[in-house]
Amino acid sequence: MLEDFIPDILETLTVPPSPSAKPEPTPHREPVKISIIGSRRGVNSIIRTLYRLRFAEVMEWSPLQPTGNPGEFVSMLIRQISTH
Repeated sequence: MLEDFIPDILETLTVPPSPSAKPEPTPHREPVKISIIGSRRGVNSIIRTLYRLRFAEVMEWSPLQPTGNPGEFVSMLIRQISTH
């Protein structure tokens, strides 16, 4: 498969601090957490797809973390939405 020959961009980039850190409170906005859970390849594929759809930058996602289930990983993104 072509994916096997393409370097994984997520493993070569510096990742920002995990979104588990509490964001600063903002008036009229609330944080919404988005999680992707699956195999390493599956999670990375969805993150890249969402980047191509201009939903989120690759660097905005947290580093992959194991979930405790064999071969399963999670990555999170926190978005601030308006509460108006």
